Amino acid sequence: MCIRDRYQRRVHGIIKEAHIFSKQKKMFLLFETPAGYALFEVGDQKKLKKLEKLSPDTIKPDALDQLLSLKAFYKFKDTKEALLATQKMIAGKLPKTLEKFLNKNIISQEIQENIAVADKKIGKAITEKLGLPISHSKQLDEVFRIIRYFQNTLISGLSEDELKSMTLGLAHGLSRYKVSFSSEKVDTMIIQAISLIDDLDRETNNYMMRLREWYGWHFPELGKIVTDSLTYSKIVKAVGFRQHTSKTDLSEILPEDIETEVKQAAEMSMGSDISDTDKLLIENLADQILELTAYKDSLNEYLKNRMAAIAPNLTTMVGELVAARLISHAGSIVNLAKFPASTIQIFGAEKALFKAMKTKKNTPKYGLIYSASIVGGASTKIKGKVARSLAAKCSVCIRVDALGESAESEIGNECRQYIESRVRFLENSVNGESGAFKSSKPQARPCLLYTSPSPRDS
Repeated sequence: MCIRDRYQRRVHGIIKEAHIFSKQKKMFLLFETPAGYALFEVGDQKKLKKLEKLSPDTIKPDALDQLLSLKAFYKFKDTKEALLATQKMIAGKLPKTLEKFLNKNIISQEIQENIAVADKKIGKAITEKLGLPISHSKQLDEVFRIIRYFQNTLISGLSEDELKSMTLGLAHGLSRYKVSFSSEKVDTMIIQAISLIDDLDRETNNYMMRLREWYGWHFPELGKIVTDSLTYSKIVKAVGFRQHTSKTDLSEILPEDIETEVKQAAEMSMGSDISDTDKLLIENLADQILELTAYKDSLNEYLKNRMAAIAPNLTTMVGELVAARLISHAGSIVNLAKFPASTIQIFGAEKALFKAMKTKKNTPKYGLIYSASIVGGASTKIKGKVARSLAAKCSVCIRVDALGESAESEIGNECRQYIESRVRFLENSVNGESGAFKSSKPQARPCLLYTSPSPRDS
């Protein structure tokens, strides 16, 4: 079919759509309001066609009453019923109340004329469910806007205050419905969880520093022997006064050799004595550290399960903590999917990037992605290349997680294998070893570029 025939067919369709209502003897308009459904019968379609070109300010209500007559009106019982009907219409489904309304006023009276609707989805649902002839035209959008402007006058038994209250209640209910079923709700839980984990890390480190300084006055040798913060807190809680160290069983906390070393250090310690009140406060601080650590472990387990459900491919690539920090930095998983790989690579290093651009120095090669085990385990010379490759694959994985329907991590496993083989290839190249790099992508053919001879050559 040539372009001219397509153009003629399109013009013919537009003309047919514009005059579809003028050929009918009778026409009905289905109008939805926050208070209920209204069915209008059109008196003069020629005047209705002129009405499309007018604005609500130039129309008199009396003339509009002669043009449109209210055939039937169904009023919602309460806001709950209006909310249920609105939810179904937004989803493109036919509410039961609207189905009963059309059965009573259209099908039972054997009306065969077309029914004009403002929403094409509702018209399609009515045709599929009831088999009624439904029409939708862009030329009637202005007519529906005029009806909405004068709905208090056209619909009898509906006051302005009642319509305002129903509109406000429906708006609030619909907003709560959208928030409760928001796709970003899971993202919000992940963002809050990773932010709380970071806060707990900072607080635990501050508490642990204070505990070491405080208890170090009494038993300074313990801090040099035991470096782990959680183990240190357990020993402080179990021992109390250092004089009781030899009588305390620490086999469940420390290995046998370190336990013996701690007990020997306690006998020859140079620390000062503390009172019972000091001991009680120090033990309370150790309890706080243990409780915060246990709560952080439960948060880590919660975050691991959440990330495995919402972003399995990204979690496979960089781990749940780094993946959650990337989502938190972007604001949501959908926002993260919109960013290119170059932006994901320097997430968290924006200040260093802008400072480098301002001072015209080298820009940073990685940001939050540096905490991933793949980048951290690579040698210093290839960290930048590994971060760039990892960011490219993370960009692919997050788009699959955000926009795909599969909940498996097949893409993430394939991308991780690619990155691991890439790291091995780069390590061998730095060490001067020859190693074949197996890539899943087709290798590009070499292209010979023609360069014009320089003036010196001539």
